[in-house]
Amino acid sequence: MTRLTTTAFLLAAAVTATALAQQQPMFRSGTRTVPVYATVTDRDGRLVPELRQDDFEIYDNGKKQAVTIFNDEIVPFSAVLALDTSASMTMNIEFVQDAAAQFVIRMLPADSAAVGFFNSKVRFSPGLSSDRDGLVRYIRTEMQYGNETRLWDAVDAALDHLTEATGRRVVVALTDGEDWGSSKGNGEVLDRAQREDVMVYAIGIESTFHNGERWTTTRPGGSFRKIATETGGGFFELKKTADLNTTFSRVVQELHSQYLLGFAPATLDGKEHKLEVRMTKPGLKVRARKTYVAK
Repeated sequence: MTRLTTTAFLLAAAVTATALAQQQPMFRSGTRTVPVYATVTDRDGRLVPELRQDDFEIYDNGKKQAVTIFNDEIVPFSAVLALDTSASMTMNIEFVQDAAAQFVIRMLPADSAAVGFFNSKVRFSPGLSSDRDGLVRYIRTEMQYGNETRLWDAVDAALDHLTEATGRRVVVALTDGEDWGSSKGNGEVLDRAQREDVMVYAIGIESTFHNGERWTTTRPGGSFRKIATETGGGFFELKKTADLNTTFSRVVQELHSQYLLGFAPATLDGKEHKLEVRMTKPGLKVRARKTYVAK
């Protein structure tokens, strides 16, 4: 089935996808079928629609697996936005609010989200919601500021918000620098995201601020990129705040354009397995999670 661009289809697909999401136990890793969400782009970074099952190959610990599930319809997502509002982000706050609002506005009726801000504290909206107006209002009125950058505590708290969610679960994290002040470490949070099959999108922005002594430029480090790569999300490194809006919109577009693949693991040995998705057509790139636990 190919993607149509009419509003009627989008609504119908959202309803159909809701029914699929209710069958979540058959898609969780550790049961009969391992789900793998794949984002496919061409050489110019454009999303590629209308692919078929035989355009994909899945390898489990290097061994090719039979693709037992293929779905190219729009599948609803549950997303948590974790937004950096530390001192270094002061000059970017208005851009962050606008970008987060664009993400929410582009959600379909079956999608849901929560919004959080992190600095010296970590604070999230109460639960997942499909109320786009309510989420935008929270973004505009509830943002608070602080000095520290508790990035990994924020991502860990975002995972808490997704524990009871069914279907596809996503964290979208934005920061301009390294973690500062978290009780959680990046490795611990990455392990948890992989174990719980949560996709992380990491958006890093270069930020310039005055630290009281001099002007300083900050940007996130390699561990921020790694959590996106390992979980099958996307990493975006921005130098201009004006790009935030289009980047958040791009993330929603990707989530509505991903392919759902599945395979039945040959063995349930309780160990972490390496996953690799390959494309059979030349010139295409694919992003998908790198591991699963076969238990």
